[in-house]
Amino acid sequence: MMKRPIAIDLFAGCGGMSLGLEAAGFDIAAAVEFDAIHSLVHHFNFPYGASICKDIAELNPQDLLRALSSKGFDGEIDLIAGGPPCQGFSHMGKRQLDDPRNSLVFQYLRLIKSLKPKYFLFENVPGIASGQHQKFLAELIIAFEKIGYSIQKPIAILNASHYGAPQNRKRLILIGSRLDVNPALYPQKTHLEINSIPTCEQAIGDLITHYPYRKYDQGIQATQLDYSGFRKSFALQPSGEFNLCHQRQISPFVYGHIGSNHSQKSIDRFQATPSGTVESISRFFKLSAHGQCNTLRAGTTRDKGAYTAPRPIHYGVPRCITVREAARLHTFPDWFRFHHTIWHGFREIGNAVIPFLAKSLGCEIIKAMELNSQALKTYILSQQDEKILHYNMMQSSKYWDIPDNVIPKRKRLRQSR
Repeated sequence: MMKRPIAIDLFAGCGGMSLGLEAAGFDIAAAVEFDAIHSLVHHFNFPYGASICKDIAELNPQDLLRALSSKGFDGEIDLIAGGPPCQGFSHMGKRQLDDPRNSLVFQYLRLIKSLKPKYFLFENVPGIASGQHQKFLAELIIAFEKIGYSIQKPIAILNASHYGAPQNRKRLILIGSRLDVNPALYPQKTHLEINSIPTCEQAIGDLITHYPYRKYDQGIQATQLDYSGFRKSFALQPSGEFNLCHQRQISPFVYGHIGSNHSQKSIDRFQATPSGTVESISRFFKLSAHGQCNTLRAGTTRDKGAYTAPRPIHYGVPRCITVREAARLHTFPDWFRFHHTIWHGFREIGNAVIPFLAKSLGCEIIKAMELNSQALKTYILSQQDEKILHYNMMQSSKYWDIPDNVIPKRKRLRQSR
C-alpha cells in the first residue's frame, strides 16, 4: 500500500474540509482552529493529526512543522486548505474592503508563502468575487502568483449540489499549484440535471420515524436506519463516498438526533406552511421532500449574542430539523460526531465546508499528483474519549491550556425598566 499525501487544514472548524480531503486520500496531518470547543470536536474526529488551538496570526510556521514531525509527518506538505473567516465579503450585511476581519486572508497567504505546499485550496463566500471586492480578489491572486503559484482560471464559484450534496450551497474556490508541480483543475460537475441531485428525503428519510431527543441524546441503533441508495455513504463503517476514510472505533449508535421544543403555535404554523416556502413568522424555510435543502448557516458567535441561525422546517413533521439531519444534508456520515449541545452542533455544521465538495477538490489534487487513490493506506484509529464532546468553553480552554476569554463572552443587552 502507498503512503498517503498530507494536508493541513487552517480555520478547520469541526472538520468538513478535513473529512472531504481524507475521503479523497489525504492524511490530515494538522488542523488549526481558534475556537477551543470546535478544535476539540475536530480533535475527536481526527485524532491522528496535530490539533492546534491558536489564532493563526500567532502561529509560527516552524512550530507547525515541529507539530507535524511529532505526529510522524515529515517531508514536504502536499496541500494546505482553508477558508479564512469571511464576514467582510458576505452578501449579508455591510461589506467593507477595510474590514479588519479580512486580515486573516493575509495570514493564510503568509503561511502559504512560508510553508510552500505543493497545492493550496482557498475557500470563501461568493461575495468576494462581486462588486468592489473583485479588486481585492484580483490583488490576492497576484499575491499568490508572486510567491510561486499558478491559479486555476477562470475563478469558479462551485455549488455543492453539483457534486452530489442535497443542499444548495455556493462557495468561491481558488486552486493554487506550485510552479514545479502538475497544475490541479476544478472538478467536473457530476450532478447537473435537477433530477440527478439527491433530495432531502433521500438524505434524511429514514430518520423521520425516530422522535428527536430533547435533553439526553441516547442515540439510535444503526441497525434501525436504512443505509441503502444515497445513504450508503452515511453508514457507520466508511463506505460510499467515504470508503477511503480511516476506520474510527465507535459505538453502534448514531448520535445527534436532537432537537428543540416548539410551542403548539409554532407547530401549527409549521404544519400549515407549504413545502418549499418560508414560514411567515419565524422566517424558517420548509424543506421539500423531493427538493434540496437551502444553505445551512452557522448563526452568531457568543460575543454577538449567540443567536442560532434559522433552521429549516422538516418536510414531513412540524418541527425544525435535528443536528443529525442537518449533518446528513451537509453530507457528514453518521459516524462523524459533533458537540452534544444543539447550538454548537448547528454552528459546527453551518460553518463547515460540505465534505462531498471538499472530496471532489481533493480528488483533483490527487489526480494532479498522479497517485492511485485505491492504493492508499487506511488505518484503524484509536478510540476517543466522548467526554470532550460535552465540554463547555472553560473546560475546552483548559484542555488546550489557553485562557477561556480568547473568544469574547456573550454580550447581554441591558433591559430598560
